[in-house]
Order: sequence, then C-alpha cells, then structure tokens
Amino acid sequence: MRCNTGHLTKTPELPGFREGPVSSPIQGVPVGVIGWQDIEIGPGPDRLSNSMPHPNWSNIAVMGAGAIGCYFGGMLARGGAKVTLIARRKHVEAINTSGLLLQSLDFQDRVPVTATDDAAAVGNAALILFCVKSTDTDDAAQQMAPHVAADAVILSLQNGVDNTERIQRHVKNRVIPVLVYAAAQMSAPGHVQHTGGGYLVMGPSPESGEITALFASAQVPVRISETIEADLWTKLLLNCAYNAVSALGAAPYSRMVAMAEIREVMRDVVNEVLQVARAKGIGLPENIIEATFKLAEAMPQTISSTAQDIQNGKRTEIGHLNGFVVREAEALGIPAPVNRTLNALIKLREQSRAD
Repeated sequence: MRCNTGHLTKTPELPGFREGPVSSPIQGVPVGVIGWQDIEIGPGPDRLSNSMPHPNWSNIAVMGAGAIGCYFGGMLARGGAKVTLIARRKHVEAINTSGLLLQSLDFQDRVPVTATDDAAAVGNAALILFCVKSTDTDDAAQQMAPHVAADAVILSLQNGVDNTERIQRHVKNRVIPVLVYAAAQMSAPGHVQHTGGGYLVMGPSPESGEITALFASAQVPVRISETIEADLWTKLLLNCAYNAVSALGAAPYSRMVAMAEIREVMRDVVNEVLQVARAKGIGLPENIIEATFKLAEAMPQTISSTAQDIQNGKRTEIGHLNGFVVREAEALGIPAPVNRTLNALIKLREQSRAD
C-alpha cells in the first residue's frame, strides 16, 4: 500500500485502514475475561460517566474508516451524530451510494453517513476518531494536521502504547488514548460486520465525561480509566504473546495454548514485557500470565490480526508490538531474545510475501 507523506489533502489510499477482521488478542474479549473484572488495573476505582453529551460533539470525523472506524462511526451516526467517514475509495463509493451497511450481533441497518477520501474533511469535526494502523500513524496525522480545528479533540483507537505521543508531534490538539474491545471486519465495500465486543476504555481528560456520554447515547459503553498507561501495556503484552505466534504457526489461539512448548514461548514473551514495563515504572496486574492463557478459552478459534495481515499480503503492526518491546528493552539494557526473534521472523514473512 502506498503511504503518502507531506501535507496532502486528497488521499486515494489512506494508510492503515483495518479492512480485515480485527481480532488481535485483546479485541473482542468478553466482559469477565480481561480488562473489566478479572484484572484490577492500578489503584482506585475506574468509572463510568453519567455526564450528558455536549451538543458540539455531534459533528464527528473518522480518520481511517476501516472495520473499527466504520463500526464505531456507524454506531454514533445511528445515535444521531453527524459522522464523516474518511475511507478508501471503494468504501466511499459504496457508502455514498447506499449508506453504510452496519451488521451487528443484534441488528442490521443502513446508516446514512457522509464518506470521502479527502483528509481535509476533518476540518469540520469537533471530535476525530483516529483509527489507522500504528504503522501509519505519522503519515495519517501529518495528512490531517493542516485541517484539524483548533479546539477539536482526537481519540486514538489503535494498537500500541505510543500512538498518542506520535499524533501529538503533528497536531496541538488534545489526543486521548482509547482501548478498543471489539471485533469487526469489512465484509464488502461499505459493509462492516461486527462480530464481538463493542466497548471502549478511555483515558481521563476534561472532555472524557462528555465524550463517554456521547458514546453511551449511541449504545457504546465506555469506561474512563485512571490507569490508562497500565491498560495500554496490558493490551500490548497480550498482543505480543499471541499475534506473532498465531501468524507464524497459522494457528488459532486454542491450538497455541494446547501445546506445552508454545505456552513456554508465550510465558517467556510475557516475562520479557513485564521486565520492560517494571523498569519503566509501569505496574501490570499480578495475574497477567494466567489471564494471558485464559484469553484463549474465550477466543478459541481466533486467528491474530498479524496472521490475517500476512495472509492478505499487508504490512503488519509487529514493529509496534514485539518490535516496540525490543526497542524499549535495548534502551534499558534488558535482554528480550524471544520478542526479538518473533519480531524478526514476522518481518521475514512480510518480506517473503512481498517477493
């Protein structure tokens, strides 16, 4: 996929849109498995907001309207918000012709939304959902930067732990990290299929209460977390444990954890991530290793998003998962041989597919 650089307004192929199934290990996890009940993340209670949505939030843009962007953008549009999806051309044409076909677990609906491939469309938005892949964060942020309103708020709905900082290199706006707990796929142009989950965990900010209420009015639960950094690292750890191994072995999660040898590899990955997190002063849940294996019980047939990217000949996010851990470990003088190996092997698979 071509990734444009510079301050471009027209984006025939916007980078990093999630078109395939979004099923990285943490996404789509049912309540009670991880993130809400079984793991206590940091001190103090997290909270659900009872604030009423501010009317200014009704004008929303989705930068990177692939599966996740279309799902949450579509839900907000069904709730009455004015939503503009900035998407690939094939989706734009289908959506502008027939509306967004939103197929959820409980309903199917044609949702009237505006779609475009022009990044300048963010200029009218008070709230921007930033949903591109982590590999394309800088390119996409640079594309939209000249057009973002001074008082707009940006939500980063992405994998990885450093996207907020990367977006803020290009814009002066507030950027709030958001964890996505949902599974969705683009079944056809303009057709998003929601297959599981559907809630968000958001970092605290002066606007988080109102934004949470906006999502709640669209039947999307949002939890505001006072320990969002630990949450982000928990999700990173799970992605590191599952994504590369699933891709290299072409295996669903249940098959992975059923093998004692693979469980040991996953345990080594988790321990390396834990060492890096602790060295950075980030406290992760004490039961994280057990919870990592328990995830496969809830999602036994899931194939990782990295595996799907390899199968579809797309770039993976491995450099922002295991590769990120390796870079952080090097900076801290901590060995991370298993994460290093997985990162290198996935890069080799990417290269082989490209050839």
